[in-house]
Amino acid sequence: MFGYNGKILRIDLSTRRHAVTTPSEDYYKHYLGGRGIIIHTLLSEVSPGIDPLGPDNKLIFALGPLTGYPLPGSGRNSVGAKSPLTGGFGEAEAGGFWGAELKRSGYDAIIVEGASSVPVYLWINHGKIEIRDAGPVWGLEIADADAAIKKELDNDKIRTALIGPGGEKRIRYACIANDITHVAGRTGLGAVMGSKKLKAIAVRGDTPPEAADPRKMMELARWMGKHFKENASGHHLVGTGSTMRQYELCGNLPIRNFRGGNFPGVEQITPQQLFEKGYLKKRETCYACPIRCKRVVSLEQPWKVDIRYGGPEYETLGALGSNCGVNHLEALMKANEICARHGIDTISTGVSISFAMECYEKGILTRNDTDGLELTFGNAPAMVEMVERIALRKGFGDILAEGTKRASESIGRGSSAYAIHVKGLELPMHEPRYKQGMGLHYSVNATGADHCTGVQDDQVQKKQPRWATLPSTEMSQRKAEMLYDVGLWRHLANYIGMCVFVPWNHRQIGDAVQAVTGWPMDTQPLIDVVERGITLARIFNLREGFSRMDDQLPRRFFGSPLEGPLQEVSVDPAKLAAAQRDYYQMLGWDEAGIPTHQKLVDLDIEWAYGYIKP
Repeated sequence: MFGYNGKILRIDLSTRRHAVTTPSEDYYKHYLGGRGIIIHTLLSEVSPGIDPLGPDNKLIFALGPLTGYPLPGSGRNSVGAKSPLTGGFGEAEAGGFWGAELKRSGYDAIIVEGASSVPVYLWINHGKIEIRDAGPVWGLEIADADAAIKKELDNDKIRTALIGPGGEKRIRYACIANDITHVAGRTGLGAVMGSKKLKAIAVRGDTPPEAADPRKMMELARWMGKHFKENASGHHLVGTGSTMRQYELCGNLPIRNFRGGNFPGVEQITPQQLFEKGYLKKRETCYACPIRCKRVVSLEQPWKVDIRYGGPEYETLGALGSNCGVNHLEALMKANEICARHGIDTISTGVSISFAMECYEKGILTRNDTDGLELTFGNAPAMVEMVERIALRKGFGDILAEGTKRASESIGRGSSAYAIHVKGLELPMHEPRYKQGMGLHYSVNATGADHCTGVQDDQVQKKQPRWATLPSTEMSQRKAEMLYDVGLWRHLANYIGMCVFVPWNHRQIGDAVQAVTGWPMDTQPLIDVVERGITLARIFNLREGFSRMDDQLPRRFFGSPLEGPLQEVSVDPAKLAAAQRDYYQMLGWDEAGIPTHQKLVDLDIEWAYGYIKP
């Protein structure tokens, strides 16, 4: 095959053995890679009801066909497992260079099974496998562990995917970091890695599989190198978050635990301030990408910020900033560094803290509960301190390290009204009252509230003529059609190993997959792959006890903010339910959100019907 190594590495940490499987070409055509490989493995190999933090869970690192080829955006890889945060399908993606290195080392995916009795790390050296003692690096923070592994192996060209102390402590939203700063952040996969006592996977390789049409591939790469600034200039010049001020004006910026309103302090925490205050030291990028959207910052006072951990991106500035009422840029830089050092998701961390702040404001929590911290909205030092306590599982931080759903269940006293999550996954920094297509996606998505595979309603309205008359704040059958039409292409990035920030059009994506694999790839085969994955993920969740009743948004969004741009805007729950039914129908599911037998036949996954309980 072109574009693939044709090998999946299996590591059993319980027995310290490894094996290699060689899937058929039909398998790769069916699932492509990334999320497709992950969900097929989880549904077919992981028993229902297992403990996500037990040895029976499987942790899967999977590349797409484009991963590791010289195409802008092709540095991505997916990671998946049963999520310890939601109890359902868990998956996240990361950029950097680790995925490309794994492709060159001779494997398309790694399936980690069992659990070690002692800390270990995996060393893949040009295809050769070694399970090594991680005792000396267990407990080290992310950058220190990366440096120690490279020193031990005497090779500074190694790429690492590793966990920090957050994963070791099984914080339920712990991350896995590629190359220190490129993070598979959501659904708690770092906790799964920690439960297996796997500190890192270090990789070195130099021989990628051959592409079917290298000339066409390079033609596409050169075109994007010349034209990316036409549609990605904001990411190139400023990074993510260049539109935070506009977000505050239109209502998309989450404010004080998604209560809405106004936040004029946004001017003080925009990425532009990193430039103006001299905190930005350099820009970094991922494999083969000219956009260079990563920002690296440094700070000495009032907190020292380690330059090795990059800088805050939009989701971090929103979650720990406006959503906590904090307009102190330096505090956000420090909070981001703490999360990065320990390897915990900044979104879930921020939303867990904003949840606690509202509980404190309502009198549900007092200083006795928060270990003496005055956990009020806008209290920047208290926010930074609580991030540290979460990372250490110290005091009240131990409760918040479980995520908002479990924290609210532990606290009780009506606190669940302020826990902003879907299926246990905290909401990202896009307001579902303003972007109601995104809200619809949050509600039905298998992993919970995820923005990367969702639709940015306002951008779709501006850039796609078919949807130019569909308001961002509308919830309707047309919005369900938009989510289906646009959203499936957003999902596709996770199957092929491509970054959504790189402005490829649909034709170019098909051309790129065909240039790498040699398979004719027009729209329908690509969409079939995505529908196959979405449907299998739905079946996985159904098998784990989820139902349509879990396809809900927090009740907060059924009301309007008391002030601000969304003062008269809300999500109508009846319209949401109707749009969900429409979306189910488009996917070939019944009104209860259960995939029909005929749809499984059409997608050539009839084998999965046996996992659907009658």
